[in-house]
Amino acid sequence: MNTISLKNAAIFQHERCILKNVNFEIGEGEFVYLIGKTGSGKSSLLKTLYADLPAKEGEINIADFNLRKIKKREIPMLRRKIGIVFQDFQLLFDRNVESNLSFVLEATGWKDKTLISERIDEVLRQVNLGNKLKSMPHQLSGGEQQRIAIARALLNDPKVILADEPTGNLDPETTNDIMDLLKEISAKGKTILMATHNYNLILKYPSRIIKCDEGMVK
Repeated sequence: MNTISLKNAAIFQHERCILKNVNFEIGEGEFVYLIGKTGSGKSSLLKTLYADLPAKEGEINIADFNLRKIKKREIPMLRRKIGIVFQDFQLLFDRNVESNLSFVLEATGWKDKTLISERIDEVLRQVNLGNKLKSMPHQLSGGEQQRIAIARALLNDPKVILADEPTGNLDPETTNDIMDLLKEISAKGKTILMATHNYNLILKYPSRIIKCDEGMVK
């Protein structure tokens, strides 16, 4: 079963077509790299998949949502089924790890404090940071911050994780730790589409590759 499917799709950045004739499918539990030069359309493709940019052409489906037909009020529901991991972590620096994570759960409709607390403990254990509940982001290393960002992406038990250069700001050793974690998550049945520039990573952790090149996806 495919969790991501694009047929004759075009990806737009505002009015400009960045990628055309985009056709690919990604199955449940697959780990796929999205590669290409800076400006080749990788981030725009990911932003279209999590409905930050509108899907204007062709068929684009992700996690049982048709992005050509999605209504604005349905976007929060889509984002519960998609976890997003950014290069720069995007943690809220004025609050601790627990508050960063509870903020996301409350924003996506969780109300029961006990269930919120249990879910936070669960995802922190998944990323091996169960002891960092009360830590502030500035007290964490870059690798730990990215693990918290991955924990945040897992909170609503999404079908798909979209990762935009998740190791871009990390040293090689920490990069390996994050890759091991993402591979482990994928092995448990989550679909992961990961944009990267790091070809050494692809050699070390080989997987299927989709390439953005000269306005096309290959």
